[in-house]
This record gives sequence, structure tokens and C-alpha cells, in this order.
Amino acid sequence: MMNVPYGSDPAQTLDIYLPPNRSIHSTKIFVIIHGGGFNSGSKDELTTYIKPMQQRISDHAFFNISYRQATTPDTVFPTQENDVKKALQFIIDHSAQYCVSKKMILLGVSAGGLLALLHGYKYEKPVIPDAIISFFGPTDLLELYKHPLNPLVALTLQQVTGKRPDQDSFIYIDSSPVNFVTAQSPPTLLLQGELDPIVSIDQPIILLNKLNRAGVKNEFVLYPNEGHGWHGETLSDSFNKIEMFLKENVEYRNHPIKQK
Repeated sequence: MMNVPYGSDPAQTLDIYLPPNRSIHSTKIFVIIHGGGFNSGSKDELTTYIKPMQQRISDHAFFNISYRQATTPDTVFPTQENDVKKALQFIIDHSAQYCVSKKMILLGVSAGGLLALLHGYKYEKPVIPDAIISFFGPTDLLELYKHPLNPLVALTLQQVTGKRPDQDSFIYIDSSPVNFVTAQSPPTLLLQGELDPIVSIDQPIILLNKLNRAGVKNEFVLYPNEGHGWHGETLSDSFNKIEMFLKENVEYRNHPIKQK
């Protein structure tokens, strides 16, 4: 089911891929969140992730979501954070209709990686995910702004939040996953290219240190010859590592589902 609306804005849509023989008790939800610096990108960019992941974890239902872009004063961050939360609530509210469980895994790419991590650590509603997977997602926006790999990174953060940190540090702090890690945070898999020109290797390491101190299950995969995104055999390796991470680290707990 393509371009299913979860809100009234044309950008608030998601694609749904349901497996056969699914069950409200055992079919897990796998949510995919695209990147684009919060001001571009589309769920269509990650459609190619669906089939390889279906081949590896065929009993999951996949939900590939889009969200509004931070291109106007009315849609600056945290509009994207709020849209993802709305999409997740929609999925949980319709889980019985789609005949899937309320057990969820979040995967995000770049800005979508931050959104996945942020929701997994920051919110208990509508559900606490059983795992989070981030492809080169930022983890600490203040550090990213203060120590950018190129000037466009800081400029983009200023544009999509509408503020510099010296004008409003709260939006940077409140939008950084690293600030919401607790001992109860979900198992986390981070995938990073060492040659990334946008998100430095310091970003996942900052988060890894916080996860380790909190005793949270985690795994860090570093690709020495990759940048901000990869394809071919390296991407296939990433999918294999996701499969193994879920098999080895995730216990599908019966989390209480919070009410709106």
C-alpha cells in the first residue's frame, strides 16, 4: 500500500509492506525513516532497502515514512520530529487493521537516523522500540554545529532549526539523541563511514560512550572506505549485520503500549 496518509499534509504519507501469514501477536513492525538534512529527501530513496530486508527478516511488516521538510518558517525543526511521532502513532493505532503486533524496530538514514534515535530514547509513547538502527545519523547537534566537517553543516542546522545555538541552545539540546540515553534505552546498532564528509566519526562515538556507561546493548560498524552513504557489497554487508544484530541482541519484550 503506497502513499497512505497519516496526516492532512501531502508530505505526511507512508508506504506499507505486509508479509503473508502475519499475526497481531508475532509480526513485528520495521519502520524506515529517510534522510536529507531535514530539508530534503523522500521515502522513495529508501524503497531499495525493502526487498533486501524482506529477504533477511521475512516475518516483519515494513513501514517507509515521509515527513514535512524544514523549508519554511512553519516547518522548521521539530516539525520533522513531530511528524515521525505522528506516523508511529498512526501505525500503532492501525496495527490491528494491518494484522501486525505493536513490537517496533526503528531504522533511519542520516537525518532519519537522528529521528530514529531520538524517538527511541526520548519517547515512551506510542511505544518503546525493541531496537534502533542508524546509518550515519547525527547524535549531538551542538557538537555537530560547533565542530562541522564543512561550513554547510552548521549553516544547514541554523536554517532547519531557525536559530543558532547562541540564540536558542534548547532546540539543539532537545533534538540530540545523546541527551536522552538511559539504562532502559533500546539496543542500538550504529553504522558509519570513516570518510563521511558530513557526519564525523565523533558523532557515533559520543553516543557509544553514553550507551556503554548506561549499560545499553549496542554495536558499532565502521566502514573505513565509505563516506555519507554506500551501495553494493558494503550495503549488503550492512543488511547482514542488521539481521545478525536483531537475532543476537533483541528480545521482543511485551512493552506496555502507552495511550495518547
